[in-house]
Amino acid sequence: MLKKWKENKLVSEWNAFWRQEEGVGVIEVVLILVVLIGLVIIFKTQITKLLENIFKEIESQSKEVY
Repeated sequence: MLKKWKENKLVSEWNAFWRQEEGVGVIEVVLILVVLIGLVIIFKTQITKLLENIFKEIESQSKEVY
């Protein structure tokens, strides 16, 4: 019961905050997403290589466990 009340309170406070900014928050979120997407596009090859190395390391260490 208390958990449900806290969730409702959190949702209502979030909604109040979101409305209070009158659209400025939406613009900020969109700009952050644009920057993040741009960074991913710019560094795509480096990110791919990094993730491949991480997964290779995970795979090699998981073989040691089994």
